Parts: sequence; structure tokens; C-alpha cells
Amino acid sequence: MPHTYITDGAEIYRQSFATIRAEADLARFTPEEEIVTVRMIHAAGMVGLEQHVQFSPDMAIAARAALEDGAPILCDAYMVSEGITRKRLPRENEVICTLRDARVPGMAKEMANTRSAAALELWRPNLAGAVVAIGNAPTALFHLLNMLEDPECPRPAAIIGCPVGFIGAAESKEALMQDLPVPSMIVKGRLGGSAITVAAVNALASRVE
Repeated sequence: MPHTYITDGAEIYRQSFATIRAEADLARFTPEEEIVTVRMIHAAGMVGLEQHVQFSPDMAIAARAALEDGAPILCDAYMVSEGITRKRLPRENEVICTLRDARVPGMAKEMANTRSAAALELWRPNLAGAVVAIGNAPTALFHLLNMLEDPECPRPAAIIGCPVGFIGAAESKEALMQDLPVPSMIVKGRLGGSAITVAAVNALASRVE
């Protein structure tokens, strides 16, 4: 017998978001935060993710305002940068990932750090007022925090800090929310990853769910 399933893309979309809103506990989020959180749950396929999502006050508003003002989006990994839906961006915002820059391997060796961390040094010309999206490497988030300890370092408008993994991920996100150099959001603990980071960016870039 042939399988029977929903074939209307719009209906799949509608039912998916209706299911999330029916099952997830979204009461503590502001309207701006809720849109982002729902998108992240959808990307993860995981109701319950909302329990781990944490925003600093007005982060969603600050990040959206920066994007609407034309801010670039700085990404730690190409899985993040390539997932961002360009047509959602309000000002054809530049999406930047410096990980493959030819200078990075040498910089990483000199710094005795990962390539993901070293690549952030190349963000400096674009960092002021940017939206940062870290969805892969805890070392990148830790290094960004170290960079921002320097008062001469340009300040981004907002940080999406969602690196994933078992070593350093939870600690780097906890450090971000403790230091809070700029408005920020995280997924606490080991959870994270490129897909939900992309979902957060796409939600912040568009007022439409």
C-alpha cells in the first residue's frame, strides 16, 4: 500500500508551528524572543529546547534593530553562514565567515589555538555593530570574550552564542552570560549547533514567522 502523508507544504508549515505553540512552554518569553525560540525549536525538532534558551534583556530587539540598520552577520562556521536565508535579510546584510581565509592556519599556530578561534581576529574590521552568530566552536566564543575584554576592541551589537559539544560548550555560554559584553542569547548546556543558530538569525532578520 502507498504511504499517505501531507503533501501541501504550506499546511505542513502551519501544522508544525501550531504543534510547537501548543506543546512548548513559551510563557516567559517576550513576543520578540518567542518568534526566535519557536524557530529554534522547529529547526531542532525538539519541544523542550525552550527550557534551555536564555536571552539577556532586549537582546532580540537589539539584534533585529542592528540587522535592519544593515549590520553584517559574522559566523564562526560555514554551516552557519550558508544556512542564512539571504532573502530574509532586511538590508542585504553581508554574511561573513573567515574560517577559510588563507591566513588562518598560520594565525592558529602562532596563537596556539584552534582555527575557529584564530579566524575571529579577522572579524575586527567588521565587528563594530555586527550581529555575531556562533553555532559550532566553543573556542570561538571563548576567544571572542577574550577579545572583548580589550576596551579598544570594536563591540558587536549582539551575540548569538550557541556552540555545541561536550568540551567547553556549556562553559563558554555560561561565560558569555556572566560577562555579557553586549546583548546576547544562548542555549544552555551542551545543546546548540549550526541549525538552531541559523534559525535564530533567520527569525531575527524577519518579522514574519
